[in-house]
Amino acid sequence: MRVTKFEHAALRIDKGGESLLVDPGSFTSPIEDLRSVVAVVLTHEHPDHWTPAHLDAVLRAAPGTPVFAPEGVARAAEGYEITVVHPGDTVRAGGFTLRFFGGSHEIIHSSIPRIENVGVLVDDELYYPGDSYAVPEGVDVGTLAAPLGAPWLRIGDAIDFVLAVAPRRAFGTHDMTLSVIGRTMHRQRLQWAVEQGGGEFIALEPGGSLDL
Repeated sequence: MRVTKFEHAALRIDKGGESLLVDPGSFTSPIEDLRSVVAVVLTHEHPDHWTPAHLDAVLRAAPGTPVFAPEGVARAAEGYEITVVHPGDTVRAGGFTLRFFGGSHEIIHSSIPRIENVGVLVDDELYYPGDSYAVPEGVDVGTLAAPLGAPWLRIGDAIDFVLAVAPRRAFGTHDMTLSVIGRTMHRQRLQWAVEQGGGEFIALEPGGSLDL
C-alpha cells in the first residue's frame, strides 16, 4: 500500500490497482489520473477538505464512485450522493477496509459552530484524524497522518495527540496555512513526539509518497 500526500489535507492511497482519495479541498491542486479511484472519504464539510470541482473530477473519471462522509457533508454537498458514516462504522470500498472514529471537529472559537468530523483508519494501518485529535482507541497505528497547522491547532496539543497515538511512523499533513519556516518547526516538534515511542517521522512534500 502506498500513500501519496497532496497539498494541504489531501491523500491518495493506492493498493492492488485501486485508489482511495481523502479530503481533496480548496487548497489542493487538481489531482490527475483518477480512473482507479474506488472511494472518496471526506472527513467534514469545510471547503479546504472538499470542493465540487474535485468531486466532479472523480465522478467523471470513475462514475459511481462512493463518497463516505458525515451528515454535515451530505447537507453541504447538495446534489451529490453521499454515504453517511458515523464513528464506530466499518465499511468496505474495493479492496480497502475503512473504520471511522471521532465525531467532532476541534473547537476553532466559541463564535464558530462546531461541526461533525470523522477520522478514518485505512486497512488498520493508516490513520488520518481529519480536523480533530480523536485517538483511535485500541488500535496499534502503523502510520499516522498528523495535522501540522490550522486555526484550531496549537502545537502543544498536536504533540500530545501524537504521543497518545504512538504510531510506528508519521508524516505531517494539513499544512498549507503554514509558512516554510513554520512547517519545518512544527515537523520538528512532531518528529520529537513520534520518536518518544520509538517511531519515525517522514517529511513528505506535495507529491511525495510513502510505502506502508
